[in-house]
Amino acid sequence: MSVPSSDIDLFADEVLLDPYPYYAQLRELGGVVHLPANDVYALTRYDVIRNALGDPDTFSSRSIGFNPMVNEALQGTSLASDPPIHAQLRATLTENLSPRALRGLKTQMDAKAAALVDALVAQGSFDAIDALARAFPLEVVADLIGFTGHVRDNMLRWGQAAMQVIGPMNQRTAENFPIAGELYGWCSSVTAEDLAPGSVGRGIFDAEARGDIPPNTAGHIIHQYLGAGVDTTIAAIGNIVALFGAHPEQFDLVRKDPSLVPAAFAEVLRFWAPIHAWGRYVTKDVEIDGATVPAGSQVAILLGAGNRDPRHYENPDAFLVERNPVDHLSFGYGPHGCAGQGLARLEAHAVIEALVGRVQRLVVGEEVRVPSNITRSIEKLPVLEVVPA
Repeated sequence: MSVPSSDIDLFADEVLLDPYPYYAQLRELGGVVHLPANDVYALTRYDVIRNALGDPDTFSSRSIGFNPMVNEALQGTSLASDPPIHAQLRATLTENLSPRALRGLKTQMDAKAAALVDALVAQGSFDAIDALARAFPLEVVADLIGFTGHVRDNMLRWGQAAMQVIGPMNQRTAENFPIAGELYGWCSSVTAEDLAPGSVGRGIFDAEARGDIPPNTAGHIIHQYLGAGVDTTIAAIGNIVALFGAHPEQFDLVRKDPSLVPAAFAEVLRFWAPIHAWGRYVTKDVEIDGATVPAGSQVAILLGAGNRDPRHYENPDAFLVERNPVDHLSFGYGPHGCAGQGLARLEAHAVIEALVGRVQRLVVGEEVRVPSNITRSIEKLPVLEVVPA
């Protein structure tokens, strides 16, 4: 059986702004669909995506990006490596992001979120993206890794650029390569002394000095904290405010039962995946839903399409905080499942708890989106009125 084909361009502006109608079209064609416009095979259905993510031997991470320059630049990072070297590189990254390591951060994180939300409630109106979705994770990650000075000031633009350049060689990618290069250059030359004492960043250099990770890889690991973790978390927190504003009855459910906070965040991630497409390289001919994808192909994993697959989730186009979709695909799956998901949950849960404890209703204006190759996020979201609890 041949692979079905579609003329959809995954990285066209209209697709990036609202991919869900296109995801639905592709899902109906098959679990894998050839997209000649992008020279990729798109994985569209939940089970197909999960199986591929769980099979790194067939679906290699040597080309997670959609242009050769970014794939070359990412060589030597855990993002772009396969087992067994992947496990060694990732161990130091995850050591500081394990539940035990993060437990001590919870009180501090909750206090930061509460203080920020208190100030915004007192203001009465604000832009949810600048004032909350960006402000909170940027401060958290900067403190965690020990960023100081100009690095702290550049975190947002560096993090955004690092995700943009994973796309195909379009205008967005070309414009962002020099900015992503600044981040790469800094990470290539950073030393322990550039990071605050007692920070996780210093700890990564300690691990390198002990021989726990290969020489000259500490900078690569720090690159991932900033390159892979900041932009996606900003997107997720912006989505929390937008979805609670658009669905006040769902916000009320969490207000009345704060034990729903983790389920609500899982549903936010399922409903609007922060990552649009992620790449894999096919190492050998593989059969998917009866069709053969040839060795050497580039795959585009559409996490958001899998998250809305009616074969897996009942009523998938409804936002329901009681659903508790703990098996959503937005953090990936398998050996490359998001290393920072514990930190992202800690941040998002702190924000949701602060909101449901202090706010009765969020009146939001129209969200503004800008096309972005990889991260699907809101650029501006006016909160017109906050009704205090």
